[in-house]
Parts: sequence; structure tokens; C-alpha cells
Amino acid sequence: MPSRNSEKITENNRKIYKGLRKVLIITYYWPPSGGAGVQRWLKFVKYLRSYGWEPVVYTPENPEPPAFDDTLEKEIPEDTRIVRQPIWEPYNFYRKLIGARKDERINAGENRKPGKAQQFSIWLRGNFFIPDARKFWIRPSVKFLVGYLKENPVDAIISTGPPHSMHMIALGVKKKTGIPWLADFRDPWTNIDFYEQLMLSRFADRRHRSMEQQVIKNTDRLVTVSQNWEKDFKQLGAKRTEVVTNGFDPADFPQTEARKPEWFTLTHTGSMNRDRNPESLWKVLGKLSAEDKVFSEKLKIQFIGKTDISVFDSLKKYGLIGKSEKTDYLPHAEAIRLSGKSAVLLLLINNTPNALGIIPGKVFEYLASRRPVLCIGPEEGDSARIIRQAKAGCIAGFNDETQLEECIRNMFHDYMSPESTGLVSGSIETYSRKSLTGEIARILNEIV
Repeated sequence: MPSRNSEKITENNRKIYKGLRKVLIITYYWPPSGGAGVQRWLKFVKYLRSYGWEPVVYTPENPEPPAFDDTLEKEIPEDTRIVRQPIWEPYNFYRKLIGARKDERINAGENRKPGKAQQFSIWLRGNFFIPDARKFWIRPSVKFLVGYLKENPVDAIISTGPPHSMHMIALGVKKKTGIPWLADFRDPWTNIDFYEQLMLSRFADRRHRSMEQQVIKNTDRLVTVSQNWEKDFKQLGAKRTEVVTNGFDPADFPQTEARKPEWFTLTHTGSMNRDRNPESLWKVLGKLSAEDKVFSEKLKIQFIGKTDISVFDSLKKYGLIGKSEKTDYLPHAEAIRLSGKSAVLLLLINNTPNALGIIPGKVFEYLASRRPVLCIGPEEGDSARIIRQAKAGCIAGFNDETQLEECIRNMFHDYMSPESTGLVSGSIETYSRKSLTGEIARILNEIV
């Protein structure tokens, strides 16, 4: 039972929030779900009230996220209205198909070699679950929200995807209510790096593209996270677009201790799939370890997050498996803490056709950790531009072993220097989550 005092605070807050405009945020990923998909809108919700907007979050009651992280619930602002509705997803069938345990997370297959059952499940997902496996939540959600909004009106709607079913829910609500709508693409749709791997029939491809066009043409504003992806959406016909990058929350980063790490630890946080496995990096590290005893003794490689089996095959190939440590998942705060104790943070861009526009959300938290970043990806890409502007590390192309070796040698030299604190400095205030929330609020004000 809440105390009278807490009831009084809640009532006072209601009076304050009454004067704010309201925005309905449709998101699949929300605490206690963990993983990268949660962070963007959890942080925007945290700061929206500072810019005159009261968030109302619509999210599944029983989702199938890649991980759970109860610690994120403390980030939700007091009195935030969370509207949850049940969802049905076909993942029990998927688990049986690939031979996974009943309690295994849906992306845990990254740790096993792909077999025929997994390939069939990918084909099934791309051709029958359009736009994605959350499609069965679209109609019930549209029906529920249209009724809900009659009793609880809002000034604007936001959908964030993937999963792009969230955009289809918003599209349905928009058509029935006319409420201004902002569609937020954390990743592209048909330009996503694995789209060609879905083994789509011509019918399925047309269906995906038709849905994407419906969203692009009906949203009042399309937001994405990188300049190159904005260009891609414009080529698809989007006319009202904005770039609002991901960022870091200063509250997550107390003053970084200016102390050199005990080991020359290279840390990668987040998932690392097959397309992100940097074969050239392992080759160079193996070469340097064979040539330099001190380097070999100091080197450690740390993975925090789901890591594809191909990565460990590569580590074995170059004699590095004994220097690696792996943790499938850590709470967000703990992952940040370990990043701050690393010598180098690995930013690995998917070696795929849309690589220029890929900016992993972790890049901004890497910057806030103030540890040097080694970025492997296109040197003219959006991630490389951010690292360069922040003077935060070194960039090497996917297969540029010469540049990669020079980067690592220089980083190790700085690490071994008695004068080194192991920290880098640069201007990163632009990427503060609070500042970025101001951009979202500006767009909402414009469309309303």
C-alpha cells in the first residue's frame, strides 16, 4: 500500500503533468526487457517532460526480448503511464524447430553453427511473418488503442522499430484517428544488412516494400539515426526526414577514474554476429602476440553480449582463444563499468552493403567511457566520422591490416607509456541523451 505522503506526491505530479502535451510511444522493447533496443526510448522518456511532453508508453505484457534487465526499471520516471497488452509470438515453435531449450532466448542461436532447421526458420520468418514475428499484435493493438485514445487522448504518436510491426500499429491508429505520427527507425527496413539473407519470394519482397512505403508516405515525420540511412530513406521516397542519433546519458557515467587498466584489454559490448566478426583484427593480434612477448602477456580480449561461434573459431585459428573471456549478458550499468576499465573499446561495423550508415548505439557510450575506440569499418562511414570528430580513437577499413596493425601498435605504445592515464578527451556533449530528447520534442512540436 502506498503511504499517504506518496499519494500526495503523485497527486501533485498529476497537476503538474496536466499542462503537458501527451505523446503515445509504441515500442516492443521496454524494461524489464534488456539489450540495445531498450535504451533509446527509455532515455527519451526519461527527459521528455523537461521539454513539455508527457509520455505514455504502449508495450507488450509478455514479450520475447533477447535478454531481461530488471535494473533498467529504475530509469523509468515516476508516474509514467505504461499501457501493456498481451502479445502472441511464434517462438515456442521456433525453439522446437532449431532444437533450442524452452527457456532459451530467441537469439541464442548465435552460439551454435547454423543448420538446416535454422535456415528454414529464417526463410519462414521472412516469407510468412511479414513484417516480423510480432505481426499478430498489429490488429489487436490498433483496435485497443483506437478505443483507449477516445478515453485518453494524446497530441501525437511515436512508433519505434524494428520490429516494424510497431510502425504498422501506428499506421493503423493514424488512419483511424488522424493523430500526428512520428516514425522512428533505429534500423532500416528493406535496407537492413540481413534483408538479402531472408530468402524472400517475390511476393514477400513486394509485401515488405509495400508496407515500408505505407509507413514512409503516411508518417508526418520519419526519424532515423544516421545521415546515410536518411539518404536511403529519401531515395525510397521519404520527404519529411530528420536525423536524431543515439547517445549517452551523463547520469550513467560518473567521473571516469584516470587510472591505466592492469591489462591491455580489448572489450566489445553487445552482440557480435557473423557479419561483424573482424577476421583481420584477430590475424593482426595473433601476429603481434607471436612477435612481442610483452604484448602477448598483457593482451586480453573481452566479449560482453551474444557472440557468434565464428568469432571463437577465428580466435582459435590465430592462437588467441586462451586470451578471451565471454559473458553472454550483463546489466547495463555493469557493462558500462567494465567498459570504463578497458584499455581499448572495439567498435565493429557490419561488413554489409549498408555499412556507411551503421552507427551502433554503443559508440556513444564508448565515447562517454573516455577509453580509446578502435573502429573497424568504412573510413568514410558515419561511425568513423563521429570517432574522428570526437578525437576518440583510430579507424581502419575492414581488410586494411596495415592500418589496423599501426592502430594497435600506437594504442599499445600509449598504454605502456608511464605518463598515460588511458583516457581520451574530446567534445561529446552533442550526443547527450537530454540534448537529443530536445530534438525529438522540437519535431513533435512541429508536427503538432
